[in-house]
Amino acid sequence: MSLLIPLAFVLKAQPGHACILNVTGVNFGNYDVFSNTALDSTGNIDVNCPSAIGYSIALSEGGGSHTQRVMNSGAHRLNYNLYIAANRGVVWGDTTSGTARVSGTGIGVSVNHAVYGRIPARQNVRAGSYSDIINVVLTF
Repeated sequence: MSLLIPLAFVLKAQPGHACILNVTGVNFGNYDVFSNTALDSTGNIDVNCPSAIGYSIALSEGGGSHTQRVMNSGAHRLNYNLYIAANRGVVWGDTTSGTARVSGTGIGVSVNHAVYGRIPARQNVRAGSYSDIINVVLTF
């Protein structure tokens, strides 16, 4: 069973400014339905904005909600979520439903923001290729 979450992107820019966004999706690899341990993986969002330009990064709900994102394989569903930090305590979203955005200030070179993914353990799902699409919204 392979699990992939590609991250698409949208830019919301102010006139006169330009930022470059490079996104690497979260690839969970294989999920073991019998494991008692959650499956963690990471992706990356690299932002290159001119010095002193503030920005924020929001992630869409994808196929579920911010409180419980869902990957699909046909009619089958697998719960997961994306977080702003390695401790996976705060969901990365758009500030609705208790989620948070990630903010930063441009320094003229690329700044990496890791996306921390987690699939909860012991989900009774069929073998298959599960995926979801998350929009990355960069506002500056």
